[in-house]
Amino acid sequence: MLTGTYEIIAFSGFLLFIMLMLSLDLGIFNRKSHALSFREALLWTFFWVGLAIGFYLLLRFFGNELHGIKTNADIQSLVIRYHHPLRTINPDHSIAIADYNRNLSLEFITGYLIEYSLSVDNIFVIIMIFLSFNIEQRYYHRVLFWGILGAILMRFLFIFVASALISRFEWILIIFGVILVILGFKMGWEFFSGKVAELIDTEHHPVVKFLSKYFSVTRDKTGHHFWVRREGKILITPLLIVLIIIEFSDVLFAVDSVPAVFSVTRDPLIVFFSNIFAILGLRSLFFLVMNVMNRFRFLKLGLACLLSFIGVKMVFQISISTNHSLGIIIGILSVFIILSMIFPGKKEKTIS
Repeated sequence: MLTGTYEIIAFSGFLLFIMLMLSLDLGIFNRKSHALSFREALLWTFFWVGLAIGFYLLLRFFGNELHGIKTNADIQSLVIRYHHPLRTINPDHSIAIADYNRNLSLEFITGYLIEYSLSVDNIFVIIMIFLSFNIEQRYYHRVLFWGILGAILMRFLFIFVASALISRFEWILIIFGVILVILGFKMGWEFFSGKVAELIDTEHHPVVKFLSKYFSVTRDKTGHHFWVRREGKILITPLLIVLIIIEFSDVLFAVDSVPAVFSVTRDPLIVFFSNIFAILGLRSLFFLVMNVMNRFRFLKLGLACLLSFIGVKMVFQISISTNHSLGIIIGILSVFIILSMIFPGKKEKTIS
């Protein structure tokens, strides 16, 4: 958990920055409900990825300020606490700081890449949720915006609770690893079996059944509203139901993505930062994937291999430097993206 003044200040500043960016996003740049075009989605994707790279550079040169490092003893303490793969601490403090910052920034960007890559598979599920409830594309951005706020809160709870448990019961990492291996094999089986995401049953989904039982629900089109008042009675709309289902789905998504990042770093702040930057880019990536979802047919298999690699690494407690982990992850994703380009699937119409 957050124990030092520097950590609290850094975490609070990060949250304020995120709130500012989200306020600008919805309050200024996307005030009017509309479906993002491929060009808009691409530009926003570059923007959010650029912010993540900027944060990487910030950690690269000032990462030591995150925990308020003053001496080499502070570095040694953090290396032991969070199992950073720094075998030796250089006696020269300036060099030791540079080595620490280099590793910390690499842990961040590696965790970000893992989370961002796994988001692609999650996006297919979200697309099917929207299609199942026949939600107009111009409202997708609004639902995803509020979904991100909920995801930030849930990831905060998940990450810091998991970090506290790992610090006390290190064997939990082995359980996380087993889960990732199982999910990797499941994803691979879905690829080879030709299983595709299907529309969900909007009448019998557990979230729909629960909300219908305890709340008044309207099936009418109500624009961008999450609830409406009729005859003095508040009714929740399909848009709110979709938002809640997406939030529920994000909890399931976190089961694979958060443990995967813990395989790279045990510093809860770095895990949180990498997760949140990936989540912030989820909306633009969502609209981008909608336009190119049929062009990377082998990516799902690549994600299956990625999860399996990370899971095996955690189960057998294999020590790999951050540099090598990043290289392996980039290599796995690159191979399957290139395969998709060499052996493209049948051209299909994009979702409209």
